Amino acid sequence: MPPRRKLSDLDRGRAIGWLQDGVAARQVSQRLAVAPSVIIRLKQRFHATGRVQERQRSGRPRVTTQREDRFIQRQAMQQRMATANSIRQRLHATTNTVVSGQTIRNRLHNFGLRARRPVRGTTLTANHITEQLAETGALNM
Repeated sequence: MPPRRKLSDLDRGRAIGWLQDGVAARQVSQRLAVAPSVIIRLKQRFHATGRVQERQRSGRPRVTTQREDRFIQRQAMQQRMATANSIRQRLHATTNTVVSGQTIRNRLHNFGLRARRPVRGTTLTANHITEQLAETGALNM
């Protein structure tokens, strides 16, 4: 069974529907590719609260919404060399959301991206340029 972090709202509703139709918890877990304990806990929570949503968890609330996260991802994909701070400034200008550069880097990391910084090469002197042209043979033409 492939590991899964949590069931979607749709899958939780389907699981409760199947359980109410008399399908065994083990069969429901196989249909949804999760451990049977997940389905049993879901069933217990549904009987106790009448809801399938997860409870609110402790911890710091997210600063960005899903829409802002997609905006960050889109900016990073469209402008490959954009830095985290430039994306942060664009996000603030567009949505008036204040976040740190580290938050942008965290979101990019979640998407499998990295903040990029253009690397500046060493400046070439006139001698360097003529030597390179001479090596390639372009100077003799």
